[in-house]
Amino acid sequence: MSISPILRRQTRQVRIGHVMVGSDWPVLVQSMTNTDTADAAATAAQVFELARAGSEVVRITVNSPEAAAAVAQIRQRLDDMGCDVPLVGDFHFNGDRLLKDYPDCAHALAKYRINPGNVGKGARGDEKFAFMVRTAAELGKAVRIGVNWGSLDQTLANRLMDENARREAPWPADAVMREALVVSALESAAKAVELGLSPDQIILSCKVSHVQDLIAVYRDLASRCDYPLHLGLTEAGMGSKGIVASSAALAVLLQEGIGDTVRISLTPQPGESRTREVIVGQELLQTMGLRSFTPLVTACPGCGRTTSTVFQELADSIQTYLREQMPVWRLQYPGVESMQVAVMGCVVNGPGESKLADIGISLPGTGEVPVAPVYVDGERAVTLKGERIAEEFKALVDDYVTSRYGEGGAKRREAAPRVIPIRTA
Repeated sequence: MSISPILRRQTRQVRIGHVMVGSDWPVLVQSMTNTDTADAAATAAQVFELARAGSEVVRITVNSPEAAAAVAQIRQRLDDMGCDVPLVGDFHFNGDRLLKDYPDCAHALAKYRINPGNVGKGARGDEKFAFMVRTAAELGKAVRIGVNWGSLDQTLANRLMDENARREAPWPADAVMREALVVSALESAAKAVELGLSPDQIILSCKVSHVQDLIAVYRDLASRCDYPLHLGLTEAGMGSKGIVASSAALAVLLQEGIGDTVRISLTPQPGESRTREVIVGQELLQTMGLRSFTPLVTACPGCGRTTSTVFQELADSIQTYLREQMPVWRLQYPGVESMQVAVMGCVVNGPGESKLADIGISLPGTGEVPVAPVYVDGERAVTLKGERIAEEFKALVDDYVTSRYGEGGAKRREAAPRVIPIRTA
């Protein structure tokens, strides 16, 4: 039985620095720093770390004169490191003043993120919004109009509540609030176009913190415009809760072809690297078959047949090793990101899964003969024994990558049509 490919919703195409966003391009992974932007060295270092992990766009907070003054320095530091990842400025209450007072900041950013609910109310708010939009139009910058449930324009919300009260059959309050999110984004985009911003410079988002609300809002928003959409469950939370909630919401939308950039808004554990959210975003897209970022390891969950922890340790070691190698392999071995590796724990499914992978190892389970056959391209290639199985298998993986994805390698040629690269304008 054939599987139908995911058909992306057709959108406009928006340039963010040197990358493109929209239905003609792969879904991008985005992240955000949590350093004090005024500390240019620390922020540049974290942006570099996120980009190296695979973040294709990085957002930084621009909330103070000190932060705005540091943006151009951050861009220069990244350029000096050979890192061309586009920077997005996250503006809220005072973005107009910061863009006006720090023109180097306005030039260094590739995109401005504007939250209509935090720009201001009345004529003054309209003036601030207009200045930011006109600056973006003048400098050719993309704009994400990002509406958030927690900072929704209350004037708009009250207007829609009043309209709803006059309906013959009023909607539930939560439905009105979802409508307010969508209307805020669409009306703000229309206002931006009236002010001179090209529709091809606009990306929209409507973020909420509950899964079903997010799905409903984005389905509605997607049906009412052709702007690219940024997906993210805001305040997703920590650890497995944040990962599960984000994946549950975004997977439904992505399966329906909705979404052009994604961010997994995880609260890091104390001392945890910010790159965790990048990895989760990549793995979500890769497991859905939308992108390939790094070879993924197939490994069994373990059972009473696998009382030894050897296969768990080897699977973790190999997956970590593959991810660490990708910044180099990505340049040297095109197609390697789609490689399949299997680390299995016993004879029940081990040989079969290992044969299905490009390269796989079937470790002995409890009571089994202490040998580990390795399968390469579906054929048994070698059997490992002794205390150095992990090191020897890593060496075999290295050899496989070099021979199969190196210049002239068969797998490189085979993999080329399946790889979805980030195309740059």
